Amino acid sequence: MDFAFSEEQEMLRRTARDFLAKESPSSFVRKVMETEDAYDPDLWKKVAAQGWTALGIPEHYGGFGSFLDLVVVLEETGRYLVPGPFFETMAMAVPALLEAGTDAQKKEVLPLIARGEARATVAFTEPTGRWDAEGVALAAQRAGEGWKLDGTKLFVPGAGVADYLVVAARTRGAGEDGITLFLVKGRPAGMTVKPLSTMDMTHRWYEVKFEGVTLPADALMGEPDKGWTPLKRALDAATAGLCAEMVGGAAQVMEASVEYAKTRQQFGKPIGIYQAVSHKLADMLLEVESARSVTYYAAWAVDADAPDRPVAASIAKAYTSDAYRNIAGNGIQVHGGIGFTWEHDMHLYFKRAKASEVTLGDATYHRELVAQSLDL
Repeated sequence: MDFAFSEEQEMLRRTARDFLAKESPSSFVRKVMETEDAYDPDLWKKVAAQGWTALGIPEHYGGFGSFLDLVVVLEETGRYLVPGPFFETMAMAVPALLEAGTDAQKKEVLPLIARGEARATVAFTEPTGRWDAEGVALAAQRAGEGWKLDGTKLFVPGAGVADYLVVAARTRGAGEDGITLFLVKGRPAGMTVKPLSTMDMTHRWYEVKFEGVTLPADALMGEPDKGWTPLKRALDAATAGLCAEMVGGAAQVMEASVEYAKTRQQFGKPIGIYQAVSHKLADMLLEVESARSVTYYAAWAVDADAPDRPVAASIAKAYTSDAYRNIAGNGIQVHGGIGFTWEHDMHLYFKRAKASEVTLGDATYHRELVAQSLDL
């Protein structure tokens, strides 16, 4: 059995790691996270020049590569806590456009994203904080030839710098029935975007309000009332992509903690020789490798459109959510007092772990989805 990435993908991984080590060190991350949108246009241009904004986009829309290629890069962006809207654009909005967008919408937006000329995100969660279909309550109703939106979306990642939003709205019914998707360009009248104060400052999250926002008829994505199925498929891809980011961050914490345990002296000996430390590090390695395995399978399932892609994504998210949080917390413990200081990077990873834990549904939510797959 061969579970390895291809030679080209491993080369992509090495290239991405070398690029981000140079372009996104922690000093750069700290500088960008102090800006209003945690976004650096110059870095985005460099990322686009690497071709990463084209990954997973079909060639006839100006892209190349597969979803697995994107996952390779996402793992490295998680390792280096890359700020900006790369994940929300490439792992959330692009799959949503591919699954639900009209041909005209794809022809307009995907080439712009592939060239690095546009950023996008998905507006899904609302004040309930739910990631299932029941959480969608923002109202959409017909207005002449177009549509009118009223309601609030919360914790929309990257909305402050997004050129396009994929918005989930309710046009009738309850639950999975009556969800309709819209592609919102720019900031039409009645739409306001407000930054939220959140734990993870390497990303920005926003409140997006729609107060009588009128959209043209061509803003509709797919068929009215039937948006949940393509949206759920897009969220499967986003979940696998987020898990890859989390694995990269967890691996970086583990490796930094091992290195610290080898060099930090206590009573004349490196602290790594003490069982209380070494076994904690061993547990961290077990969690990293287990999270990596379930994530890679979920990514393959999405890429291959395997029948078990939804449950594979949920298994990965349930495990990786807990694993990254545990590893980041243990990384602080291994580093001792210095791990709690602002100057050390451990708290940046812990905050990213906590934010990623609840993004796209926490472990409890995904365990429930796994249980449902067992007809429980």
